[in-house]
Formats: sequence, structure tokens, C-alpha cells
Amino acid sequence: MLRIGGFTPLSTTDWPDQLAAVVFVQGCPWRCHYCHNVALQPRQCEHPDGWARALDTLRQRQGLLDGVVFSGGEPTLDPALPQAMSAVRALGFQVGLHTAGIYPDRLQAVLPLVDWVGLDIKTGFADYERVTAVPRSGGPVQTCLALLRDAVRTRGLSLEVRTTWH
Repeated sequence: MLRIGGFTPLSTTDWPDQLAAVVFVQGCPWRCHYCHNVALQPRQCEHPDGWARALDTLRQRQGLLDGVVFSGGEPTLDPALPQAMSAVRALGFQVGLHTAGIYPDRLQAVLPLVDWVGLDIKTGFADYERVTAVPRSGGPVQTCLALLRDAVRTRGLSLEVRTTWH
């Protein structure tokens, strides 16, 4: 079961030009000093029925929303993400993903289920440790960016690359 730390039933800002719900997945291995979702960093989940409740709400919003964005924390950390994305797609929603590009293999595994990605670039790849407090954390992000560029070219994936000014 997907460990979620929050759910927004309607957002007009988390996916450009789409009405979307946002599922905030619990857990992130990085400790960016400016993180605005610090409560989502630990992997523990205080709401074990959160995903089931979010799915119930999504069923009620079929035909009203365009898609569902999986955000975080870092959603690719959760091993249940592919099943959750498939469940959302089965309800007729498009799937969006906010990611920091931490896990290239996990990103590649879910890309066939995703219509849009918002990739957060924290800083120059060589300077990532200064921001994330994790050694060599820029390398995986660089790999994820290459995977996403390829998906844009080969299958028309929509991609937004963004950064935080701090």
C-alpha cells in the first residue's frame, strides 16, 4: 500500500494546464536545507488508510479531474508507486509525477505509466551534496534528466524542468 503523507483533492498549480489531485508520498532520503515538505521526509506513515481514502475520493472525481500528480517527499522511493499509478490510470486519469531524480532505475520503471513529469533540479550537478547533504547525489539526477529527455523525444512525454531559487 502506498504510504501517503497528504492528499489535495484539487490543484490548478501542480500540473500545468490540468485540473489534478495531488498525492504526497511519504519519505525522502535528502535533507535539503530549504525543503518545504519536511514533514514528508521520514518514511513512517501516520495515516495507513490514506491511500484507500484518496482512491475513494478519486473515484468520486472521475470526469471532473484531468489527472493525479504523485509528489512528495520523493514518490519514486515508495515500492507501491507503480501499482498506485496503474490504479489511477485504470480510473481514467492521466498520471503526473514530481521528482527530484533520486532513483534512475525506479523512474525508468514508472515512465511508461506517466504522462507528465516535473523534475526538480536543485543546483549544478557537482554541487548537489551541498544542498542535499548526500554525497554524489547529483549523478543520479543527471541520469534521470537524460532518461526524461529521451522519453520526450521517443514518446512525447511532457516534461517541466524547474529549480528553486534560494
